[in-house]
Amino acid sequence: MYQLEPIAALATAPGIGAIAVVRVSGEGAIAITNRLFRGKDLTQQASHTAHFGTLRNQQNGIIDEVLVTVFRAPKSFTKEDVVEISCHGSEFIIQQILRRLTQEGVRLARPGEFTQRAFLNGQFDLVQAEAVADLIASDSDASHRAALTQLRGGFSKQLKGLRQQLIDFVALVELELDFGEEDVEFAHRDQLRQLMLDIRRVLHPLIDSFSVGNVIKNGVPTVIVGKPNAGKSTLLNALLNEDKAIVSDIPGTTRDVIEDELFINGIRFRLIDTAGLREATDTIEAIGIERTQQKMREAALVVYLFDGLNVSPDDLQEVVNEVRSSGKPYLLVGNKLDAITDEKKQQLANIVGESVVWISAAKQTNLDELKTALSSRVRTDAAVQTGSAVVTSARHYEHLTGTDEALARAITGLDAGATPDWLAMDLRVALQHLGELTGEITTDDLLESIFSKFCIGK
Repeated sequence: MYQLEPIAALATAPGIGAIAVVRVSGEGAIAITNRLFRGKDLTQQASHTAHFGTLRNQQNGIIDEVLVTVFRAPKSFTKEDVVEISCHGSEFIIQQILRRLTQEGVRLARPGEFTQRAFLNGQFDLVQAEAVADLIASDSDASHRAALTQLRGGFSKQLKGLRQQLIDFVALVELELDFGEEDVEFAHRDQLRQLMLDIRRVLHPLIDSFSVGNVIKNGVPTVIVGKPNAGKSTLLNALLNEDKAIVSDIPGTTRDVIEDELFINGIRFRLIDTAGLREATDTIEAIGIERTQQKMREAALVVYLFDGLNVSPDDLQEVVNEVRSSGKPYLLVGNKLDAITDEKKQQLANIVGESVVWISAAKQTNLDELKTALSSRVRTDAAVQTGSAVVTSARHYEHLTGTDEALARAITGLDAGATPDWLAMDLRVALQHLGELTGEITTDDLLESIFSKFCIGK
């Protein structure tokens, strides 16, 4: 472990509050803080202890009464000496403390620099480091569980072990290159092939989980479409329990898309209300309908709402054919449940040949059934509830697929009797991807790109 120059930043959210925490980490962090502190001698205190006192300015005036917690290396988040100063949450006080620290030679931290130091000091690997940011940003039960699984090791620990086995085989394959004319084989080909197959068996569920992970992290773009006056805006308002969209009996009231978020069973749905699908009566409505069609193309889930009282069988069949042809997961929702007979419902259900969720948007009837149907269209719970690792990062997905493709080429070459130099080339590519994934191979640009997205103080 090593300690870099001392850095400091506000570790709690900016803004006025009851309490704020200023974090200091690096060489001399405890001694520097002690020079500002009036209370116990911090340099003589044990790790993981808290001490009450005051912080002083250069004129020995009191800045604030504070509680200082001492963490000694390597038993801290960064594995450096760390001090956390809990003060009152005044912006003025916070700035006075940071200013005083910088006067003593402490540098203000860059975004994510504390977590970056923790990674560089071996506190966790790069996948786990990125999970810290995901955990802070988690806004649903599913995203929280996914980030927590990654923070605790997720798939990275398993891949690191397999990567080390692959490194050992690559070393033997490359050793064969030194004895090329003697036709010796140090790396047993059957064992190498089995290892590559084992790694790919680990990779495939992770690669497949990215579609689920993307939903968990970014939410499910869910577009509500239908004919004018089907009740789309009323449904959006009912689901959100607020008057988000204008409701009117005049067809074509909604001219632009309206978006908001709804959490169902721990999953974030990005609900999008759209202009009614029909022949436009003016230029503005035409633009709105075009945007509706665009949102349908971009959506992960389409909710087609129809007026069960006034829809004709032919119109409904045409709609169903159009939704099916889009290739998107969809849900058929019949509105005005309170005004139609069971016979009419059965007739329409027979036409579409599949289940229809019946609701009354105006009277908010059967909305729980609709929410259940929505969540059933998004398959996330099984993977996340069991604690299985789910890939939520495009960077992770890129390296996992790169590894898998390199190993597939290596297996093909192995079966075709490829020479050790060709075999080693594909294996090196696989190792490069695995190393960049977990952070065993890094560049300054990569680290800068990852940690710059963190909040300052973390």
